[in-house]
Amino acid sequence: MTEFRKIDDNFYVAPQITVDDVARAAAMGFRTLMANRPDHEEPGQVPMADIEAAAKAHGLAWVFLPVQSGNITDTDVERFAPELQRAEKPLLAFCRSGTRCSVLWALASARSQPADVVLIRTLNAGYDLGALRPRLAQQAQLGQE
Repeated sequence: MTEFRKIDDNFYVAPQITVDDVARAAAMGFRTLMANRPDHEEPGQVPMADIEAAAKAHGLAWVFLPVQSGNITDTDVERFAPELQRAEKPLLAFCRSGTRCSVLWALASARSQPADVVLIRTLNAGYDLGALRPRLAQQAQLGQE
């Protein structure tokens, strides 16, 4: 069973989920499912079309926003931030390990929350993103413009 990790009351992350995990997510009250992992990233990965079909069958909104592992760009954050804002909550985002989703959330959230708060939330979920502090400061500047 895939672990769903709470970042805040409205945003959770998970490693790669299965079709069965979608039913569990719906039963737990999630309203939106977001995939931040490209299809075919590794052999045997569940096809996103299967996850999307399960999400829709269980009444969940579906967002497919693939991001390359280890190379999250400012453009990725620009695409992620509005999706996070407009999505029905709570939202469950997934990728290979949950790290990509956490990084996207942290960078987008740094525009409106102090970096220390962002880093504590991700650390409490099991993701130490302290190395992102310079990029969080950069995003905070964008949030003030």
